[in-house]
Amino acid sequence: QVLLLYAYNTNPVKISNIKIFSSVSVFSGHLWIPLARIISLREKLSDLKEQVEILMQGSKSFSTSVPTSFLEQSETLKISPSNKSKVSDVKVDLDEKTEEIAKRCLSEVKALLSVVPALSLPVTKIPFDVTLQSITNLEDMFDLANGCTITEGSLFDWIISLLH
Repeated sequence: QVLLLYAYNTNPVKISNIKIFSSVSVFSGHLWIPLARIISLREKLSDLKEQVEILMQGSKSFSTSVPTSFLEQSETLKISPSNKSKVSDVKVDLDEKTEEIAKRCLSEVKALLSVVPALSLPVTKIPFDVTLQSITNLEDMFDLANGCTITEGSLFDWIISLLH
């Protein structure tokens, strides 16, 4: 068995005195999860991540302009990175096979994190935007050595809904 510790807050928290802390938007807890199920899930999530990466490579537009001169390159560098979305945050359109793999993985995550796993119904619709980052976060969440921090977004909302 592995002890999964979690903590999350639903609103920003301001701490003015570390000796006295009270917030109605901060939650924490723990779950005991069988080691074999975590290892199996990590392998499946790793396979899913690989499939998402393959789909991303296949869908990249080859019509993007490649700078042909140093001047064009330097002008390109002036563009603010905050205006461009990261490649890992781009929503991926899943093919049928990858979508089924994702649903199976998410059904297993749901069963592991549900208070009453036996009552957990399989996932029939993916409840968050599938991006390389969201799948990586999900995989890292079950990383026994490191864990992860999910800060916001539809994946965060889905995970929170399972932990209630």
